[in-house]
Parts: sequence; C-alpha cells; structure tokens
Amino acid sequence: MYHDFTYPGVLAVSARAAWQLDDVMPVDAELDFTRPFMPEALARSGAVTGLSVDERRLLNQIRGHEYLCIFGLVEEMILPFLLDHARPSLRDDDHRVRALLQFASEEAKHIHLFKRFHQAFVRGFPVECAVIGPGEAIANEILRHDPLSVALVVLQIEWMTQDHYLESVRDDRGLDPLFKSLLRHHWMEEAQHAKLDTLIVEALAEGRSPAEIDAALDGYLEIGSFLDNGLASQTELNLAAFERVTGRTLGPDERDAFLAAQHQAARWTYLGSGMVHPRFRATLGAISPAARDRIDAVAPAFF
Repeated sequence: MYHDFTYPGVLAVSARAAWQLDDVMPVDAELDFTRPFMPEALARSGAVTGLSVDERRLLNQIRGHEYLCIFGLVEEMILPFLLDHARPSLRDDDHRVRALLQFASEEAKHIHLFKRFHQAFVRGFPVECAVIGPGEAIANEILRHDPLSVALVVLQIEWMTQDHYLESVRDDRGLDPLFKSLLRHHWMEEAQHAKLDTLIVEALAEGRSPAEIDAALDGYLEIGSFLDNGLASQTELNLAAFERVTGRTLGPDERDAFLAAQHQAARWTYLGSGMVHPRFRATLGAISPAARDRIDAVAPAFF
C-alpha cells in the first residue's frame, strides 16, 4: 500500500492544525512592499533579462498577487466539486462525510483569506493587477469533465502546494513575513486536503476499466491545456501591470522574451511542479501505470 491515509486520521490532524482567519489575516493587515512575496524558484523574475533590482521586486509582487488570486479561483472550483462528491454519501461513513465537509469548509476559508490578501494588495500596490476570470466560468469549464478528471487536477494542485512551501518558501528569509505566513497556514491545511483527495481519486477510479481510466486522463489533460491557455493570458495581464507600475514600454523583442520566460515560469508553478510530485505519481501508478507513464511523457514540457 502506497499510503496510510484514513478519514478518521485526517479529521484528527485537521482539528490540531486549524487556524482562525482573523488571526492569520486581519482585515487591516498590511503587506511589506519593500520585500519580495514569492521565492525566485517560482517567480523566476531573474529569467527576464534587463530588469533592475526594483523592477524584479515589482514583478515578483505582481506574481505573488497572481499566485494567491489564481488559487482563489481554483478553490472556487474545488468547493462545489467537494459538495457534489459528499452529497451521495451523507448517510454512509460518518468520518468520511465529516472529513469532506471539513475539507469544503477550509477551502471556503482559504477563498476568504485570499480575498483579504487581494484587498491588502490593492491598498498598497501602485497600479491595478488584473486576473483572469470570471471564476464561475473557469469553474464551469473544469467541472463539466468527468469527476475523476477533476479529482486528478485537484490532487495535483494539493500536492504541488506542499512542495512550493516546503522546498521554496519555508526557508526563504527575504520574503514579506505576512505573505509567507499566509502560505504557511494554507500549507498546513492543504496537507490534509491532499490526503483526502487521494482517497477521493481512489473511490472515483474504483471499478473502472483501463479504457475508462484512459478517458478520464484525457479529460485531465484537457483541463491542463485549458489552464495553460489561462496562464498565457495571465502573463499578458502581468506584463501590462508591470509596464504601468514601472512606466516602461517594452520593445517587441523584450516583450516576447518577457512573455516566454514568465509563461514558462507559470507553467512550472501551476502545472509541471504538480505533475512530477512523487505522491501524485504514486496515485496515478496505483490506479493505472499507463496513466502515470503518459503524464511522465508530457511533464517535461512544463519545466
């Protein structure tokens, strides 16, 4: 067995890890705009040549705003997915129902957290930073797919947030402390969500034929392509915000280089880093070694 996750176990840990929104992000909290928000491994502002130190910091902050707003959009999709998954089993396993509803409650809290962050960002950043949307349209497009396809996307996202914090954020002492705290508290609860979604994927895959699993993986890849197109659009919005805040207008070659470097950075942040996560690969291998091999073949494009 490649994991020992259980609904009672997750419930017990979730109770110990719980935190209150007002303790983490008070309504009047202020970000430190003299410091970067994102670790360079994710922001990759240094990959854009010709930027000053201040310009790299501003781009980093634009990427930080994007990061939490994109997660807010994603969790607006996860919330109805969880409620739909929990509804048929309300009279079954009590631990399972409670764990899924707790999962949904925490995702709603994260959405609220990210909205408060956005408000603090708007108060302190000199220009507007637009974000793709609307969230409802993005959620509807994802949720029209097979629930197993959606659950695989959610699982990838849950595990990648673990790596983002543990590998890039936790030991970076240069980041804004408030932003870093938001990511730490998000990570604390997402650690349990990743376990629950592993159980959800297993339940949705149970009894499916190889052809049905393969079709669900097709849907997973379609969602990934949809998200990748959204990230390309988001990179254009980030460039517009960067030009406004710096007062610069990039030339055609500079623009192309900026978009290429930053789109690839976003692809790694939101897609590639999840595809290669060992826990995600283990789940794929458990339900279908062929599915795992398919993802291993396409993942390098997102590095």
